[in-house]
Amino acid sequence: MYQYNKLTDEQKAELVKYRISRGFPPHSPPHTIRDKEFYLLTATCYQHQYYMNSECRRQQMLQMVFDKFGDEDNAEALTTNIKMYAWVILPNHYHLLVRLVNFDVLSELFRKIHGALSRQWNLEDNVTGRKIWYSWADRAIRSERHYYTTLNYIHYNPVKHGFVKSPYDWVESSVHWYLETYGRQWLRDSWVEYPVKDYGKNWDD
Repeated sequence: MYQYNKLTDEQKAELVKYRISRGFPPHSPPHTIRDKEFYLLTATCYQHQYYMNSECRRQQMLQMVFDKFGDEDNAEALTTNIKMYAWVILPNHYHLLVRLVNFDVLSELFRKIHGALSRQWNLEDNVTGRKIWYSWADRAIRSERHYYTTLNYIHYNPVKHGFVKSPYDWVESSVHWYLETYGRQWLRDSWVEYPVKDYGKNWDD
């Protein structure tokens, strides 16, 4: 559950007032760093509900992400100048590590992805007007260490949230691509050299 929902009405009002005074939207994460090359992108289901609890839906999300964020065989992905370097799709949120040229294309890409899947899943569940997605957030990658720690964080995320005991047990993760491409020893060495520790603490609680 979001920390916002745990606040009193007075605390919520103060938080909104503060965000508006800083020029941020009342509730959405600010996107202030726009000149970096690599970003960690995170999107979350509304109130952390498990709308992607089935492997089928996670695969649908993953295919949509590939289509929009960097499948080199996809013409639409090529026009956005975005390449995806790591990913994980969980039942209630997902993380992407991307390289991009134009930050401003992201809002429209997320709108297309989330809009299409919201309509499809609401039809499947026979509900009308249900809100599936909360929002998306970005974090600019600041260094090589930050990059590889983020990579490890993404691959460890299913373990962090208790879905599996090993990153290799989660299907919708780029850890399998890295395992096939670089091998298990490379992944182990990367984990030792760039440990996650408290990286990302409370990001998706």
